[in-house]
Amino acid sequence: MNILEKLKEKGYDTIPAEFYTQIDLWKSWYDGNVKDFHDYRVFNGQRTVQCRRYSMGMGKKVAEDWANLLLNEKVSITLEGEKEQGFFDSVCKANNFEVKANEMQEMKAGLGTTAYVARVSNVTINEGTGEITNGGEIKLDYVTAYNIFPISWENGFVKECAFTSNVSVSGSNYVYLQTHRLGADGNYIIENSIYRDNNGSLTDAALSDVPGYEKVPPVVKTNSQNRQFVIDRLNIANNYDNTLPMGIPAFANAIDQLKGVDISYDSYVNEFVLGKKRVMVKPGATKDLDGNPTFDPNDLTYYVLPEDSGDGNLIQPIDMALRTAEHNAGMQDMLNALSSKCGFGENHYRFDNGSVATATQVISENSSMFRTIKKHEIILHDVLEELARIILRLGNSVLHLGLNEDVEISIDFDDSIIEDKSQNEARIYQMLSAGLMRAEEARSILMNEDIETARAALPSMTDMVTEPETEIE
Repeated sequence: MNILEKLKEKGYDTIPAEFYTQIDLWKSWYDGNVKDFHDYRVFNGQRTVQCRRYSMGMGKKVAEDWANLLLNEKVSITLEGEKEQGFFDSVCKANNFEVKANEMQEMKAGLGTTAYVARVSNVTINEGTGEITNGGEIKLDYVTAYNIFPISWENGFVKECAFTSNVSVSGSNYVYLQTHRLGADGNYIIENSIYRDNNGSLTDAALSDVPGYEKVPPVVKTNSQNRQFVIDRLNIANNYDNTLPMGIPAFANAIDQLKGVDISYDSYVNEFVLGKKRVMVKPGATKDLDGNPTFDPNDLTYYVLPEDSGDGNLIQPIDMALRTAEHNAGMQDMLNALSSKCGFGENHYRFDNGSVATATQVISENSSMFRTIKKHEIILHDVLEELARIILRLGNSVLHLGLNEDVEISIDFDDSIIEDKSQNEARIYQMLSAGLMRAEEARSILMNEDIETARAALPSMTDMVTEPETEIE
């Protein structure tokens, strides 16, 4: 019995199993190893030969590039309250958020969907009510598409969801299931279960019997109508099944282009393999008059013919011309097509000296790539803001820290590829000097603050005027 059957046994319906099969296909392109494409057979006139096609691994490259464009070290999440900012930063640091969040952006661009699930470890639960009476520390689980099972959703917004993780304890494999559902009172309830995994067949196990899970309560009442998880995906319509709340990878509609790139690259590599210089040697030229070998038998440049044709040419070099220019042009055409289909616009990738480089450029605001980045940032902005508020809420409900859950949160995305920030700042200073912009407006843009905060932070005129020094006689 697999996890879909276990969920159905609990009374929960989720998305069809066929969608997870589709995720398998996307994962194989992300890995650069697709069955029946990279491993294939060719009939050579005498027998069928098993072949292996070389891959550029562009599925992963596309996912990496979108991750770096959307969430890198230059992206900042700012909470207006100092106490709130400090707590949020501490939770992120404890959960390696800066590294894992970028990794999750890559996984969502490669598999379609990821999730951030907040939980509290080392808690004490009232067995009668299921409510937390004493909390520990906030943990973040980073979940990929394979382990996300939406239960209910509306207009793409997932209301209830189950998440799984594979764990190995004392030589045994388990699947840990966490289900977030809405109770009759409209508050979220989190149910925890664990199953022993016997080569894909799941059997029930008790949490108390699994080392490390003894203190995990079967049921937790959150007393909150807000989710304790966030689903993240690219802002692309799911044309595999638009009724599902799951996303699709950046290259989901560019499979043919991925094939084109790998076919071109495979031909390019084989051009060098098949075009390697050879020297055909007749049997009579392999030994000198004393019977000693003329050539090193381990030298692969020479090929001894099976018999002497008698035409007088004992040694015949074969040096095939390489079509490198044609292959370079073909590879670049394939990469341009892939780049365009994946939302980067054309010429994002450059095939140079047998490898793919990413173009470094400042893109214009009317370009395809700029519009795609801004479109993806719409969902990502909401994801990061909701995650921050979940952390603040848990800080209050479990750790009783007295945080302001309604604090203003701003997300400053990295636009350095879109605009030259140094030039932009110089332009702001010029407008400020010319009287075309007020000081609070300039500070608001430069410091990523709202206008009221910027105005309050400006020094007053009395602060800017220094008292003249008195001369002591």
